[in-house]
Amino acid sequence: MAIYHFSAKVISRAAGGSAVAAAAYRSASRLRDARLDRSHDFSNKAGVIHSEVMLPNGAPDEWSDREELWNAVEAAEVRRDAQLAREIEFAIPREMEKADGIELARDFVQREFVERGMVADLNVHWDIGADGLAKPHAHVMLTMRSTGEDGFGPKVRDWNRTALVERWREAWADHVNERLAKLDIEARIDHRSLQAQGIELEPQHKIGPAAQRMADEGLEADRLDEHREIARSNGERIIKDPSLALDAITRQQATFTDRDLAMFVHRHSDGLDQFNEAMGAVRASPDMMALGKDGRGLDRFTSREMLEVEQSLIRSSALLAEREKHRVGEPDQARALAQAEARGLALSGEQRDAFEHVLQPKDLGVVVGYAGTGKSAMLGVAREAWESAGYEVRGLALSGIAAENLESGSGIASRTIASLEHSWAQGRDALTSRDVLVVDEAGMIGSRQMERVLSAAQDAGAKVVLVGDPEQLQAIEAGAAFRAIAERHPHVEITEIRRQHEAWQRDATRQLATGRTREALEAFDDHGRVHVSQTREQARAALVERWDADRKSAPDQSRIILAHTNDDVRELNLAARERLRGEPLRRAGALGLDVEVQAERGERAFAAGDRIMFLKNDRGLGVKNGMLGEVVEVSPSRMSVHLDAGRDVAFDLKDYAHIDHGYAATIHKAQGVTVDRTHVLATPGLDRHGAYVALSRHRGRVDLHYGKDDFESHDRLAHTLGRERAKDMATDFAEPAQPQAPPTRGRSIFAGFKPAAPARTSEITPLDRGETALRRTIERHARAAADVERMRARGLPALAHQRQALDQARDALNQIDRHAARDLEQAYAREPALLAETAVGRTQRAVRVLQLEAEIRSNPALRAERFVERWQGLERQRTALWADGDVAGSSRLRQQMGAMAKSLERDPQVDSLLANRRRELGIDLELRRGLSVGDSLTQYLGLGRGRNIGLGL
Repeated sequence: MAIYHFSAKVISRAAGGSAVAAAAYRSASRLRDARLDRSHDFSNKAGVIHSEVMLPNGAPDEWSDREELWNAVEAAEVRRDAQLAREIEFAIPREMEKADGIELARDFVQREFVERGMVADLNVHWDIGADGLAKPHAHVMLTMRSTGEDGFGPKVRDWNRTALVERWREAWADHVNERLAKLDIEARIDHRSLQAQGIELEPQHKIGPAAQRMADEGLEADRLDEHREIARSNGERIIKDPSLALDAITRQQATFTDRDLAMFVHRHSDGLDQFNEAMGAVRASPDMMALGKDGRGLDRFTSREMLEVEQSLIRSSALLAEREKHRVGEPDQARALAQAEARGLALSGEQRDAFEHVLQPKDLGVVVGYAGTGKSAMLGVAREAWESAGYEVRGLALSGIAAENLESGSGIASRTIASLEHSWAQGRDALTSRDVLVVDEAGMIGSRQMERVLSAAQDAGAKVVLVGDPEQLQAIEAGAAFRAIAERHPHVEITEIRRQHEAWQRDATRQLATGRTREALEAFDDHGRVHVSQTREQARAALVERWDADRKSAPDQSRIILAHTNDDVRELNLAARERLRGEPLRRAGALGLDVEVQAERGERAFAAGDRIMFLKNDRGLGVKNGMLGEVVEVSPSRMSVHLDAGRDVAFDLKDYAHIDHGYAATIHKAQGVTVDRTHVLATPGLDRHGAYVALSRHRGRVDLHYGKDDFESHDRLAHTLGRERAKDMATDFAEPAQPQAPPTRGRSIFAGFKPAAPARTSEITPLDRGETALRRTIERHARAAADVERMRARGLPALAHQRQALDQARDALNQIDRHAARDLEQAYAREPALLAETAVGRTQRAVRVLQLEAEIRSNPALRAERFVERWQGLERQRTALWADGDVAGSSRLRQQMGAMAKSLERDPQVDSLLANRRRELGIDLELRRGLSVGDSLTQYLGLGRGRNIGLGL
């Protein structure tokens, strides 16, 4: 888990600072301070692996000498409280090699500081902490005045803007993540604050061994004390409540490794003792769940909360899939189809199948469609049928631009999920049983948000239709909710590409959708659509030149430039404007006079005719994040824009300043967008999901540009753009929350099961004794069982009062149903998450468990089905243990299976039903006539001794 740290501060005389002393310390060198007539000698300091002064164009060459540079700075500042230099400090991922870390820092400093005109004194430190872990970071001292051949000029006030520092913070995260991707390192960093990420810990400064040595010398002691106090406070919070750490780690990833945990705790604790205590607290927490090994053989974990969210998601989707409350009659369907055909829209066979699927009475519909298959058009026809049947259709999407595209493509009034949830929190816009909720681009929605939407729909009796493609951009938050739902429930797929005009391009989109990225790139290359330059800078220039030629040759067509990072988008926007700025005013597409505007991201020059992108949703203004338009008029305080959607908006910049140029956009903002022509810049941060989106937005043409400094060969390009980075789910590893059918059979008879009243009057269903009293009794029993389980998990015996409370709770529960306590405790043992949710009052599933167990006891067919499923599960585990050399574990499972076989002596009805399912149980041998299934299974286990490892004995 790479650490994000980026800070900026000013070195000033008012605080007792000296630019020469600071430079000597950071470079571990001896420098003479001419103003103070003394030397600062830190040449014995260890850990500095790279030291360099980087000069902008026009700066005096002698400033390459560090002593000359900073003495010149001191001489230029005459005030007693003068600001001497700005220092930027950032952490370098320890996952990198030293040479890569130095290159990472140099490239960023050159691009962000030196090219702006600052002199940069870069020092890379690679300290090793007391825990043996590297703490690589860089110090960059920056001059604050303009430079020229004659030395320093006036101070540049623009360099002090808060917005510029925020841009640097985000740019550093993009820069690091892109380089990590290029080096095939899986770690990523996030520039957002802990609060913005929803993490309830206090942000702390990055302090390494170097700063600790400074404290010994009396320097920066206050900062070090503050850091330690914050780290110590966070460590205490984690020790007291380990769920804070688990919640933070699972904010963007559903599962994590032990290394991920250690890196996080190390960041948020003070010293080895507290680190060990915090690690122990988290590992011992009942909220940390072990899931098993991933494909690389690493142990993976999740939080109980994350697992509960996923299981709740699965339950809600299952309940919606079972419920049938939104019927649309055939006349309404036929009317909608006829109206569409009258408009010239004839649905294809796949679109017609999807149309019929979403209009089924079931309250869950799932449509998986490749990019450009006409999903929105199909939904528009379905909307007419739903509305004709009296339902209200509401559209949802993760982003504003996706909601806008859904609305424009289907006519469904749409908004973002965040805005709807905000309305719910205010008591407005609640769902009803007459609502149909269409969720577009569902693959981008994280598990937590998807669970909240489905649970709200389930409670309100609404219908949900999920539409998306799990192969496009992955959710930013943790989980792969759409994929998990599509895997568990009937869905329809639309694979016929309709967006691209040419057949070979449709084939390429299909290849991108199915993970055959290399084949798609070869097709683009064969048709002259892949363009290589020596450097990324040259690739950007070639792209803009091609874009400009395209603009002039086909002015009536829509187009967009796509890149992975905000930095590249910014450079491409500026380059595109330069092309337009060179046009004569009378020519179409030319820009008017530039007006400097204070936008949210800093100063921008806008002119009439400029392309503009809106960066924040605003319901009052009627714009959404990612929406595009053209500037009609602009002044320093006001702007009017003609939106691509066809409307005009005008606004005061003091009220809304979330705007930027709109010639280029990030790929994340482009999912759901359709244009005539696309120009794509490929950089190392891309993967197969981003490449799929970027290379499928066009109707007519797409051109891909890259530099050899990013990809040394076409093969390397294909490798990077073909990387699989699909998000996982905790339930991909954990045992499924609901009974699943064996792989070799059809749908389990448990699926959609609704228990009837038991056949025998001696077995009373739980609900026969009053549901309210039952739920209270179940919750009391779960709380007592959870207390005992927590003690057991810590290796401690249950306390006397805890055992007594559990016994009393069992007695109370068994008075309602004599099997109830045993049934629930067995269910809790199979699925610990069920115990946790029942103990806090969510008893619905526990009630269903009791109903199901009561029905199974009265129904031999259900008992036989359960026997087969459990036997097959034990057999798979037994074989795996044997293959791993765990003879003792295999033997224990063999004994359990033997007990199961013996139990059939007490259940002759099930034994008889299993006679026709011997192959599923593995007893396909010729056995003596008249031998029962139970005896056959016992013989099977006995015959296994010494035969082969396939029998696991």
